[in-house]
Amino acid sequence: MKILPTEFDGQSIRRVYDEDTEIWWFSVVDVVQVLTQQADDLTARKYWNQLKRRLDKEGSELVTNCHQLKMPAADGKQRLTDVATAETLLRLVQSVPSPKAEPIKLWLAKVGYERMQEMADPALSLDRARQTWQQHGRSDKWIQQRMTGQETRNKLTDYWRGHDIKEGNEFAILTNIIHQEWAGVSVNEHKGMKGLRSQNLRDHMSEAELIFTALAELSTRQIAENVGATGMTQNKTAAKAGGRIARQARNQLESQTGKSVVTGDNYLPPAAKNIKKALKAPRKA
Repeated sequence: MKILPTEFDGQSIRRVYDEDTEIWWFSVVDVVQVLTQQADDLTARKYWNQLKRRLDKEGSELVTNCHQLKMPAADGKQRLTDVATAETLLRLVQSVPSPKAEPIKLWLAKVGYERMQEMADPALSLDRARQTWQQHGRSDKWIQQRMTGQETRNKLTDYWRGHDIKEGNEFAILTNIIHQEWAGVSVNEHKGMKGLRSQNLRDHMSEAELIFTALAELSTRQIAENVGATGMTQNKTAAKAGGRIARQARNQLESQTGKSVVTGDNYLPPAAKNIKKALKAPRKA
């Protein structure tokens, strides 16, 4: 996931783009703070808690459509925060009398429109991604491999959508099965090795890790297509089989080079790397 703080009318609104599920999630409290024009997030949180109770009593589905994700709080720590999609927030805005209602609707619609533009013209998304990776110092070779891998990923998720796999949790489950099979560690374990929190794992993979991830997902899709896998049970089987093919190739490469493909190397900035080292260092008595 990528956590991208942004601003609306000078107020920071945290939002997360989940690349695995291709869904934007927004901090509900941040949006409520804008709508109610509260001076601090504590007052906004109290307002949101009261609103949740009222909506529950009314039998509204809005609250059940909200989820919780860890986001950086004011103190810099990662804390669970209520989040919702743009669609849910557009409905939620109707429940909060505010002169900011229409402007924030337009802002949410703009975020969705940008995504629609990228879906209609994928080159826009690729160009933006390429510029970001170049700014972060990635080599042209790495960028090409990252983009090739993303195309492979997109073809797999397109297959899943058309064969009774739900975006969100089911996408994440299958992705983790593939990763566990080829890498020998789960997605979260791999992120932990690299010292990542909210960062996207693929953005911190080596060229070899990207290649084996793409091989695993390519194999999974072709196996699924060959048998017409539909639903979670059949696609789990295909995911395990596709991941195993990449694991066999990884084992062969590692036996020849004596080097592990799966590593803790990352592209974090120096400050973040120093924090990671400090956390690992033994405490002095």
